[in-house]
Amino acid sequence: MNSTFTRHSIQFILLVLFQVILFNHINFLGYINPYIYIIFILFFPIKSNQALLMCLSFLIGITIDMFSDSGGIHAGASVCIAFVRPIFLKFSFGTMYEHNNVKFNNTEFGAKLIYIALLTVLHHVVLFYLEIFSISKILLVFQKTLFSGIFTILMITLISIIFSRKT
Repeated sequence: MNSTFTRHSIQFILLVLFQVILFNHINFLGYINPYIYIIFILFFPIKSNQALLMCLSFLIGITIDMFSDSGGIHAGASVCIAFVRPIFLKFSFGTMYEHNNVKFNNTEFGAKLIYIALLTVLHHVVLFYLEIFSISKILLVFQKTLFSGIFTILMITLISIIFSRKT
């Protein structure tokens, strides 16, 4: 328990630091900005408490918001994907999720990629809609979602491949 808490605390701090120091300053063509901090929500242990995940998602989102001066949009998008995460886990992993034996390091690549892509796109749609907050600019929301989403999915997939431990 204590080593798990320590590992998740270090992961939380490192993801916030990398997002704030490095990834928030990548703004290629005005549309491409990776949001890798959602790795914390995506790969949080499945058997853990859903309320704990919701609180930690809010905490990581509001921390990013404080450093980015973005008024709570990251917190809203993070809580949204934490809330719907069980639905996407069941969709992506099927019976493995129902029997509580999903281990992200041992799942097949296609299912993991679908899971990452779906939650990332949802996060980005909510994030950019809250940022722009105008139904008349829905094409701009989708454009930013598409470009940032592709880059974020690639980054998260690469990071998960590099840091995965086969057990």
